[in-house]
Amino acid sequence: MPAAEMKHGPIALITKNMPVVFIATKNSQYDKVVSNIEEVRARKGRVIAVATEGDAEIANLAEHVFYVPDVPEPLQPLVSIIPLQLLAYHAAVLRGCDVDKPRNLAKSVTVE
Repeated sequence: MPAAEMKHGPIALITKNMPVVFIATKNSQYDKVVSNIEEVRARKGRVIAVATEGDAEIANLAEHVFYVPDVPEPLQPLVSIIPLQLLAYHAAVLRGCDVDKPRNLAKSVTVE
């Protein structure tokens, strides 16, 4: 969800056992994202971040950091999605989900 939306409800769900994943790459929204990370930390939430290589500030704020290359802002989603996809995959495997046969996956798409 966008950084600006955090204070409109989701912040109330944060507990000490809740991991929160942030995309905190160096871009125009960076300061807002860092502010949100600090809000989550104040509520004892567990912070996992995707950050730009060399970002020492995020290393001090997050429990776990996945670093991505420093690329122009329009390309940041392309490099950020890779560690997020791997995180989702490994979390599903740890939960015992069959990642090769997702539940409720439609076998075909029909269009009217």
